Amino acid sequence: MTKEENEKRLAYLKSIVSRLPEKPGSYQYYDEHGTIIYVGKAKNLKSRVSSYFHTEVDRYKTKVLVSKIHDISYTVVNTEEDALLLENSLIKKYNPRYNVLLKDGKTYPSICVTNEMFPRVFKTRTINKKWGTYYGPYSHIGSMNAILELIKKLCKPRTCHFPITKDGIERHKYSVCLEYHIKNCGAPCVGKQSYEDYQRGIAEAREILKGNTRGLLRMLRDEMERLAGELRFEEAEEVKRRYMLVTGFVAKSEVVSHTIDNVDVFSITSDEKTAFINYIHVTGGSINQSFTFEYKKKLNEGDDELLALGIAEMRERYHSTSKEIILPFEIDLSLEGITLTVPQRGDKKTLLDLSVMNCKQYRFDRLKQAEKLNPEQKAVRLMKEIQEALHLPKMPYQIECFDNSNISGTDAVAACVVFKKMKPSKKDYRKYNIKTVTGPDDYASMKEVVRRRYTRLVEEQQPLPDLIITDGGRGQMEVVREVVEDELRLAIPIAGLAKDDRHRTNELLYGFPPVVVGMKTDSELFRLLTQIQDEVHRFAITFHRDKRSKHALHSELDDIAGIGPKTRDTLLAGLKSVKRIREADMATLAAVVGPAKAAAVHAHFHPADAAADADTTTPGTPRQ
Repeated sequence: MTKEENEKRLAYLKSIVSRLPEKPGSYQYYDEHGTIIYVGKAKNLKSRVSSYFHTEVDRYKTKVLVSKIHDISYTVVNTEEDALLLENSLIKKYNPRYNVLLKDGKTYPSICVTNEMFPRVFKTRTINKKWGTYYGPYSHIGSMNAILELIKKLCKPRTCHFPITKDGIERHKYSVCLEYHIKNCGAPCVGKQSYEDYQRGIAEAREILKGNTRGLLRMLRDEMERLAGELRFEEAEEVKRRYMLVTGFVAKSEVVSHTIDNVDVFSITSDEKTAFINYIHVTGGSINQSFTFEYKKKLNEGDDELLALGIAEMRERYHSTSKEIILPFEIDLSLEGITLTVPQRGDKKTLLDLSVMNCKQYRFDRLKQAEKLNPEQKAVRLMKEIQEALHLPKMPYQIECFDNSNISGTDAVAACVVFKKMKPSKKDYRKYNIKTVTGPDDYASMKEVVRRRYTRLVEEQQPLPDLIITDGGRGQMEVVREVVEDELRLAIPIAGLAKDDRHRTNELLYGFPPVVVGMKTDSELFRLLTQIQDEVHRFAITFHRDKRSKHALHSELDDIAGIGPKTRDTLLAGLKSVKRIREADMATLAAVVGPAKAAAVHAHFHPADAAADADTTTPGTPRQ
């Protein structure tokens, strides 16, 4: 490989790394032949993968690996634990050359519920579905043990290994053990616990292992209220204990489950021009393939039509033999011997949600890539989002925001910042000294500034903004509206950013009367609007501080006619203080700044002497 080819390869890889999401997941490195050579996991995909391409990497093996990488793919998941499980299954499937850990075929433990008359619940690394139903696997042993402990306290399954039968119970073949005496078992082997009651506990254990705790909690709560209503308080207290145990339960991992085998999962997200289809394949209860493909629309194809096309193409490409396909919605597709499922809950719904998340993430990454190559595209997208959110007549190319600043009404100022194409246009920023308002009246100050701003723009025939944002709630919006619409008769949309009790911006208001616009506070658009708010606040505060500083540095010498900053500084340098300048005689002052300026300074500080000298001087006669 030549130097130019290697630089081109690294540039391509770094462009992929720059688009990686900051989410947990598994990443895969490919060589020049498209073979997976390394599988890794990360709590933060972007941070982890980018570390391989830092110039200060000094490990020889890492450098060798990086030199072999020609492409990168990844799959996002919900948690770091899920990333570990996914990494494990991918390593087992592809056996990558540069992976050392987890290549021994080690499996994570699962929890088994046996098929016996009185089922047992225990952990195991051996999967044999003839024995019972398996849940897991669990990558975190502590979490698995916590689940087993919960089931032990809540459901009290037996721990003995006897093959208990109905005939054996009737013949009194068994006897109670220590677990019964310490109240860890109801002793169904001797009939002290009925078959129905034991099965009820096992059903609760299965719901916990499936992660379906909501229905179990509802059932326990209903039972607790029923028993309390019947004044059976001791029994109600026992049910309450079980209820509290379940509320502290953390559901199992979402990536894999032995209840699902040989299944294809598809999801789709699209816009006007492009569709993205994600494909996940599950074998042996674990994900071993995850890909997202991009389809360029030629006509006005619908999602159902594109999804059907994607299913046929991907199943053929990856030689899938799955007899079940999980989909986000029903489509008109008939495949012989294959079941199409649209899950609403449970493990299959969890897998579908994971596919949807990967699909949306891939689309977001592509959008980021396009916007990085063309920043104008991002600005247009954000302007469209504002237009749609506020139902504006046109995209807000120019946005203006106002803010006031004063301390108890002193040095009152205001500021206006201008954003064009969602970027600050600092040459259009304006500062205002409040002229007509006395005291700390923010509403009156806002009226004055808005009136001055738009009266001047109209007179000079300058372009008016497409949107005004006030740094305040309904009150600020109303005073701006009174000036803009009622006085100046201008049709400019007005929005407001309101703060909560902690002085944090949490609402976007719009309309007359103002109503809250539904927008997530952690969305990119809301962050941009708060950035505009922070910018006008910064600009106003800076102006206010500058004005206060000028007042603080003001000297009495500045009030003397004919004395400029240079003479003032010369006097202060020569005589050190205003007090000494005030007390100095003409000769001392003249020695510092000359007789003419000395006379002006002396006359300012000694007006009585200057008046007396004027009275004793004959008009037209030069003064001696």
